[in-house]
Amino acid sequence: MNEMVRGATDVDVVVVGAGQAGLSSAYHLARAGIGHVVLDHAPRPGGAWQFRWPSLTYGKVHGMHALPGMELAGADPLRPSSAVIGEYFAAYEERFGLRVRRPVDVSAVRDGGDGRLRVETSAGIWSARALINATGTWDRPFWPRHPGQETFRGRRLHTADYPGPQEFAGARVVVVGGGTSAVQHLLEIAEVAAETTWVTRRPPVFRDGSFGEAEGRAAVALVDERVRRGLPPQSVVSVTGLPLNEAVRAGLASGVLDRQPMFDRITATGVAWADGRRVEADVILWATGFRAAIEHLAPLHLRETGGGIRVEGTRAVRDERIHLVGYGPSASTIGANRAGGAAVREIRRLLARDTEATDRADGADGTEAALEPATAAG
Repeated sequence: MNEMVRGATDVDVVVVGAGQAGLSSAYHLARAGIGHVVLDHAPRPGGAWQFRWPSLTYGKVHGMHALPGMELAGADPLRPSSAVIGEYFAAYEERFGLRVRRPVDVSAVRDGGDGRLRVETSAGIWSARALINATGTWDRPFWPRHPGQETFRGRRLHTADYPGPQEFAGARVVVVGGGTSAVQHLLEIAEVAAETTWVTRRPPVFRDGSFGEAEGRAAVALVDERVRRGLPPQSVVSVTGLPLNEAVRAGLASGVLDRQPMFDRITATGVAWADGRRVEADVILWATGFRAAIEHLAPLHLRETGGGIRVEGTRAVRDERIHLVGYGPSASTIGANRAGGAAVREIRRLLARDTEATDRADGADGTEAALEPATAAG
C-alpha cells in the first residue's frame, strides 16, 4: 500500500454526516452489500435537527420526507421537531444496523495514492475507494459584513444560535433575511418583543397555492443548473418563494411582515439607511442562511472558479470518487433520499470497474511471471 495511507483503516466507502442524506446513503450502501463507515460529528442522532430551537415544533416543519424503508408516522405536531426527528433517526439507525461513529470530526480528505482517498479524522485515518459527503450546511452559518457592525452595543446572533422567542421579551429586534426561518422568527418574536423590524436584500416573493411535483421539478432544475456550472447552490427560498399560509397572511395583515430594504450601516444603537432613517435595536438576528460545510474537501481542489463544486448528479466532476448528497439539487429531505440511492449506484459501478482493472492487472502479472522461468531456461 502507498506510504501515505499506511496505518489507515481500509474501507470501500466513507460517509461523512448522519443526517437525512447520510442515513439514506448508508441504507443504500448496506442494501448493496458495500463495506462502509458512517462518521458523524454530532453528539447524538438527529443530524442538524437536534440543534433546532424548541419552539420549532414538528407541526411547523416545512416538509419532512421519510427516510427510505421506514415511515415517520404518528408524530405529535406539538412536540419540538428536534425531539421528534432525533428519535426517528435514532430508531432508523437501530432498525437497519447503521452503526454510526460519533462524535467524529473529519478534518481533511486527501488523495491517498493507489487510487484511494485518505480521510483524516479525530478518531483516526480511513483509506477509502469512494466518499459520500453528506455534511449539509448547519455548521457554516453565513454572517454578512456591514459597515459599523463592530460598534453595535447590542446582541448579534444567527439562526444557528436562535434560542426561541422568550429571550427577546421587551426587546427591539431587527431580523435580517428573506427566508422561511426569518419569517418564523418574526412571527413568534413579535408576540413578546417591544418592536420588530424585518429587513431583506430583495423583496420577498410569496407563493400562494400548492407546490406540486411540477413546481418541485422546476425548482430542482434551476438549482441543478447552477451546480453544473460550478456555482454555489442558491437557497431554496430564492427558487421556490415563501409559502403563503394562514400564519403568514396574519403577519402581513398585522404589519409584522412589513419588509424594509437592507440598511446601509450598523450603528452603536441600531441600524441606519442612507436616506437618514434609523431604527434603534437591542438585538440584530441574522437569518441569512448557511453555506455548504465542505472545507474538509479542500485538499482535493474540487472548487471551480465560480466558488462551487461542479457536480453531475451527485458526482464531483473533478473527482469521480467523491459524491455530494444533500448538496445543490439534493438539498431537501426527499432529494437527499433519491440522491443517496443514485450515489450508491454510481459508486457500485466505480468499485466494480476498479476491481475488474485490478483483476486484469493481476492476471497480466501472473502470465508474465509464469513465462519468465521458461524464457530463462531456454
